[in-house]
Amino acid sequence: MHDLEYYKKIGFKCGLEIHQRLATKEKLFCSCSTDPCKDRVIGYVERRQRAVAGELGAMDRSTSFESSRGRSFVYNIFKNTSCLVDIDEEPPHQVNREAIAIALRFASAFDARIPDEIEPMRKEVVDGSDPSAFQRSMMVAYDGKIEVNGKPIPITSVFLEEESSGIESIKGDAAVYNVDRIGIPLVEIDTDPSIATPGEARSAALKIGLILRLTGGKEGDAVASEVQRGIGTIRQDVNVSIAGGTRVEVKGLQEIDSVDVFIENEVTRQLKLLEIKKILLERKASVENKPKELTKILEYESGKIIKDAISHGGIVLGARLCGFAGILGMEINPDRRLGSEISDYAKMAGVRGVIHSDEELGKYELNDQTVAKIKEHLGAGSGDAFVMIAAERQACEKAMEFALSRARMALSEVPPETRAVADSRKCTTRFMRPLPGGSRMYPETDAEPIEIAESYYGAIKEHTVYMDERIAKIKKDLSNQQIAEQMVYSIRLPLYEYITSKVKGINLVVATILLEKVKELERAGIETELDRDVFVEIFKRYSEGEITKAGIGEVIRYSPKSAIEVRKIIKEKSLQKISGNELKHIVDRMSYEGKADIVKELMSKYRLNVDGEELNKLTGGRK
Repeated sequence: MHDLEYYKKIGFKCGLEIHQRLATKEKLFCSCSTDPCKDRVIGYVERRQRAVAGELGAMDRSTSFESSRGRSFVYNIFKNTSCLVDIDEEPPHQVNREAIAIALRFASAFDARIPDEIEPMRKEVVDGSDPSAFQRSMMVAYDGKIEVNGKPIPITSVFLEEESSGIESIKGDAAVYNVDRIGIPLVEIDTDPSIATPGEARSAALKIGLILRLTGGKEGDAVASEVQRGIGTIRQDVNVSIAGGTRVEVKGLQEIDSVDVFIENEVTRQLKLLEIKKILLERKASVENKPKELTKILEYESGKIIKDAISHGGIVLGARLCGFAGILGMEINPDRRLGSEISDYAKMAGVRGVIHSDEELGKYELNDQTVAKIKEHLGAGSGDAFVMIAAERQACEKAMEFALSRARMALSEVPPETRAVADSRKCTTRFMRPLPGGSRMYPETDAEPIEIAESYYGAIKEHTVYMDERIAKIKKDLSNQQIAEQMVYSIRLPLYEYITSKVKGINLVVATILLEKVKELERAGIETELDRDVFVEIFKRYSEGEITKAGIGEVIRYSPKSAIEVRKIIKEKSLQKISGNELKHIVDRMSYEGKADIVKELMSKYRLNVDGEELNKLTGGRK
């Protein structure tokens, strides 16, 4: 990793967009459940989407590109988690006031200002992730800040939005989405581009995520959980640029630990593309405008991939890239080359990718004689490269158009793009679509503006527990600082706080069971997602001396569904704690019988029933 001076020198700029799903009971504009678990598909609808002009009358480049792909989309409909609002067959209902309150609570945590009126907007989205081809979004706050390692980082805006559909499958130019997820409220937290290094970006993302998890509403002695937890419920988008490059948005980073590596790789990618541009300009390189058909040449002199396309009625197109020899194979990221970038564009037309002359063409069963014929047909000389695509005619022509457009960009710019994760292990990205602009936003005509009084915002602040306050209490209540640190980041923090608000004086026991024993049971395939009041009842039985600490895990193992079942399991599984006179009587009897190691023998027989500390006191540590 480079130092701060290096990133200043290359003109590094970086900003974050953190998206966090909210833990509301209902969706943002309808009353459907936000819990998709165990819901079932009851039907589907099929749609095609096209771009429209935004509020200022201009077409957005990203939506125009997506529309040009001509894809079709199928949307699975679910029994309890989707409705006519989700598939745009019914106007939105009243906005979810619970979601508004949570978003404002987060705004207050960032010390942000609120507008007099929240204006619902439509953000045009024609990649298929929304059946309506737009996402409802509203700015609820602006001009906030966080502090990272003593440096203030501005929070430019806090948005409240609808979650998108979840992708089920993609095949060619058709995609299947699930609409059980669409419409779940989420907040988007945006920073300005003043983040100075990839490491600082990681720290800022971590800080924002922690604030979102640890800011909550007061719920008696506990804190209400405001966000969903688990895979996919929080994701980071990163905006990166360098001098001479351009702003590129990397979407959907889910692992905070690798955010800095993704950013470093994006910086490297842009530097390599600038290097490629310089070489191509020195060579006076150019891109052929009109591809040529190679089907007859390759019909009998190629491998399975090409022959399969031809045998199914497809064609092969090729194009000369003048002065590109050796450039398509230049590595710009681990296992990523300029040829990979061009191939990404071609794949947007539903083809498998491109074949290019800087590859090992033997893997396509193309021998030297066949390659010579291809070059002769395309008019390619020793300093030139070529690209080929084999597919159904319409898709092939569209793919070649996309591929050549990307090759031309190599001569003039680092293209402004939205990019997705290509390889999570190597932290590399691939082209997703052109970078969107402001033209895709326009007013939501079916949802009224929402007035927010300062007194309402003030009342929300009064009933908010903030991150610093929450962390301080956790550390105070847990004498073990290592356990306290683990609990701060644990998905079970809200459960810990709820249990300890109901059962006093056993905070450390609750924390260790939730952090260690529950994880152990999960690894063994045991169901541990119990109702929180069942957990309260289990720990009550421990607090009142009915079961041991070891017995707690055993009760959880049998997954009680109610408080009554807790008592039943304790009785049926003989988990009652042996203590006091009863334990003394057993020890005395074993001593009288001359047992060699009383503690060891007793614990082997009554491990779940006897507290080891009490036993050691009673025996004085003797065998």
